[in-house]
Amino acid sequence: MRLLIAGLMLSLLPFAGMRALLQQESTKTPSVAAQVGADQETPTQEKPRIAYKKGVATAFRSSDRCIACHVGMKTTTGEDYSIGYDWRASLMANSSRDPYWQGSIRRETMEHPEAKQHIENECSFCHMAPIRLQDRDAGRDTDVFARFPFQTVKDKSSDDRRLAQDGVTCSVCHQIEKDGLGTDATFNGNVVVAKAVREDERPEYGPYDPDHGHQTLMHSSTAGYLPVHSDHMRQSELCASCHTLYTDPITGDGQKLPRFPEQMPYQEWVHSDYKGKQTCQQCHMPEVKEPTTVTALYGPIREGARRHVFVGSNFVMAGMLEDHRDELAVAALPEELKAAQARTREFLQTQSARVAIDHVEATSHGVAFEVVAQNLTGHKLPTAFPSRRAWLHVLVTDANGSVVFESGKLKPDGSIEGNDNDEDPTRFEPHYRKITKPDQVEIYEPILLDARGKVTTGITAAAVYGKDNRLLPAGFDKATADGDIHVVGDAAEDPGFTDRGSRVKYVVPAGSASGPLKIVAELWYQPIGYRWAHNLAPYQASEPQRMVKYFESAAPTSGIVLARAEATR
Repeated sequence: MRLLIAGLMLSLLPFAGMRALLQQESTKTPSVAAQVGADQETPTQEKPRIAYKKGVATAFRSSDRCIACHVGMKTTTGEDYSIGYDWRASLMANSSRDPYWQGSIRRETMEHPEAKQHIENECSFCHMAPIRLQDRDAGRDTDVFARFPFQTVKDKSSDDRRLAQDGVTCSVCHQIEKDGLGTDATFNGNVVVAKAVREDERPEYGPYDPDHGHQTLMHSSTAGYLPVHSDHMRQSELCASCHTLYTDPITGDGQKLPRFPEQMPYQEWVHSDYKGKQTCQQCHMPEVKEPTTVTALYGPIREGARRHVFVGSNFVMAGMLEDHRDELAVAALPEELKAAQARTREFLQTQSARVAIDHVEATSHGVAFEVVAQNLTGHKLPTAFPSRRAWLHVLVTDANGSVVFESGKLKPDGSIEGNDNDEDPTRFEPHYRKITKPDQVEIYEPILLDARGKVTTGITAAAVYGKDNRLLPAGFDKATADGDIHVVGDAAEDPGFTDRGSRVKYVVPAGSASGPLKIVAELWYQPIGYRWAHNLAPYQASEPQRMVKYFESAAPTSGIVLARAEATR
């Protein structure tokens, strides 16, 4: 595979002598206006406009146009930071292949057939971005299901189908204009896309000033893209466009309800101490630890290059992409997907949370103590899609290792023992200040309610939150938080639930157990909760049924320990 791509790289060289051109001293390009095609002629003292054979530069191209020149890059210590390989194993690259998304959008359209086209249009903005953005700008609706099933990488696919399964491709993110970023106008993925300023030129933005030789190469090899420097590629507002999602609740009687704030990580970040200290990119795109090139073709050395691994939180989906790569038409190689899973797990277990056990004391009947869970991220934990949950697993054992008390055990089927919602889809576990029984579990989660006040996992049915006690980032003042990101339920009034952490008291009866008692407190995390997966089961279509099977297979390893603490009394 790597030899094949190396050959492709050579085939992309547009003319003899490219090596000499690229090895010339790098020079700064003209202003952005001059680079992307100002109306007036380019002044004679500036470099001439790049010109090749006539032809319209299309808005988006699949990633194979970009991967060829952005692979084979290693640091002096041997770290491979190849942008192309990193990206194609990410969830962004596989957003349209995501079996949970496919199953969910089928469920939503079956549940609300009258809104089928609206749902497909809205849900494809961020999961099938190049297709939806092209359709939007052409005034067309997007037919998501016409692209399913995707074909494997061995098959010959049309450009349209290949682009549809390419997820959030390189040419999407790097063509987003800065206009409106961070505002309502560009949320839900409704971004402004760079336009062709001449029939054979489209700007593609990056964080560095490109030299003329690499501009020439990229323009030729991609058939139209012209690299342009813009600082907005390093700003959180760029990420906010697809990671701020509002939905319009659909009710059975057609009533108009206020929009529902489904995913708000950017707004949570703005309301925290992290704004001005750490951007989304600085956290989720690890920096290469030495000056490097950003292209394999004689690129100049750059400071602050970032890997395109997009470490996040859904290690379960990364595993599904590996386990079912042929059925899902995944382009990334197995070893790349394994590496992506390992990075995500390591990221979660080292940078997301902290747990402590405080105020341990003997009681007349056993032991009492407090467990403090602290969020180390720049937004709520967990954040984004509401299928995610974190919870406290607390275990008390006696001197012989026998279990005296246990709350929050993850069962092999992916459910949490004692969790009301896993046992009954119409109920949910409340926020706890004090736990005294094993069937009480402190779960940090969003619970969605429909217009009738019933618990739901249907995104288009969601009207309000019945509970939102997700762990708060440092600096998040719950008293002043906007209604779109406020704390919901008893956690809002709980003085032990703040931006410094969540404090839960446990009062454990020990009976005749012999001491000393060992206390273990763990903060667990699951990106797809049991109820969210199994609520797809009633929908008799291939995509939701497939997702249920995938989850059942992955269930035993669907949770991970984020942080752990021990104490003895």
